[in-house]
Amino acid sequence: MKYILVIGDGMADNPVPELNGKTPLGAANKPHIDELAKKSEVGTVRTIPIGVPAGSDTGILSIFGYDPRKYYTGRSPLEAAGSGVELKAGDISYRCNMVALSDDDVPLAEKVIYSHSGGSIEGDQSIALMKYLLEDARFSAASKKYGMSFHLNPSFRHIAVQSGGDISGLIATPPHDILKQKIGQYLPKGTGSEPLVELMTIANEVLANAPINDERRKSGHLPANGIWFWAEGTVASLPSFKEKYSGKTCAAITAVPLVSGIAALAGGDSIEVEGATGEIDTNYEGKVDATISALDKGYDFVCLHVEAPDECTHNGDLKGKIKAIEYIDSRVIANLVPKLEKRGEDFRILIISDHKTLMSTRTHDGEPVPFLIYDSRNKVGSGNSYTEENGLKGPFVEDGFTILARLMELNKQ
Repeated sequence: MKYILVIGDGMADNPVPELNGKTPLGAANKPHIDELAKKSEVGTVRTIPIGVPAGSDTGILSIFGYDPRKYYTGRSPLEAAGSGVELKAGDISYRCNMVALSDDDVPLAEKVIYSHSGGSIEGDQSIALMKYLLEDARFSAASKKYGMSFHLNPSFRHIAVQSGGDISGLIATPPHDILKQKIGQYLPKGTGSEPLVELMTIANEVLANAPINDERRKSGHLPANGIWFWAEGTVASLPSFKEKYSGKTCAAITAVPLVSGIAALAGGDSIEVEGATGEIDTNYEGKVDATISALDKGYDFVCLHVEAPDECTHNGDLKGKIKAIEYIDSRVIANLVPKLEKRGEDFRILIISDHKTLMSTRTHDGEPVPFLIYDSRNKVGSGNSYTEENGLKGPFVEDGFTILARLMELNKQ
């Protein structure tokens, strides 16, 4: 038996007025997922425990079977692990986003944030801009003063590590939660915030005049003219996935360091796919091929993660969110299931959203999400399509950290 987890990041939502009261899942043309759902268990699961911040960090930890109330130390340490960054005791890890701020000649606090992803900046440009920043004498001196080092990723998501410091009272707002707003009230505040604000201020002054950003403006793109620190945390550790799930081996296929970091901390592996971007233009077919290859190599469990629905929602792109869901249907599930069937080995698939991401707010929401579990040995199931509404007609799983054991039927033992 093989087990496959397909995460459509942030694809669950609430009814949208522009869709005549349907959700994006309900409005999307997804015949392959819906046909699977008819033969599956379709229900609802609380991936985000009550009182826990809603995000992919807490949601995917939960889906993998790790109660975030017990194992969560912050988002960035998970991403650091996925980026090959080894934290030491006393280190503080931050996510360092490339962001797009207004170009007006005003203090940093008066600027407006237009994009949490530097205008969906390409990976090579993001790395080039960070190198440009790190070569600046003022920024380099300030980084050294505060014990800050930077680890670059081929996306807008970089990792910053501070040696020592105190974040016990730090408040750092996720940039995707404050789009199109003046940033002053949302800049890092509290204990440990002074170094972050100083570095963000210098970064904006340096990056505003970077040649790459001049080129981006000329070509009609937003400039990646700022950095934003958030998702702070300390060293994280997780129990072994293999020991937790009766000896089963684990692999993750994703463009997002967070997911590969959770897999790494659990003792699993990550498989890189050329052209996997974390955006709607990602290499869906390559992810499917990598999944099949991983199963052929002996992995018992593979997580195939698609970030696109979440990114489209943060960008306020309703059409893009629907298209991303449809791509998961037509370019992932439509290819994945026949290839699994061709292998001739029994399999079970869990399709799930790690959390809701709401078009109404462009931010995450911690309410329960729909799931489906398909078993190749069974041809009878819910009879319903895969939507939030139909999920409510099936079983409700209160503890999201049990959903993977449900997929593997370990809760029947």
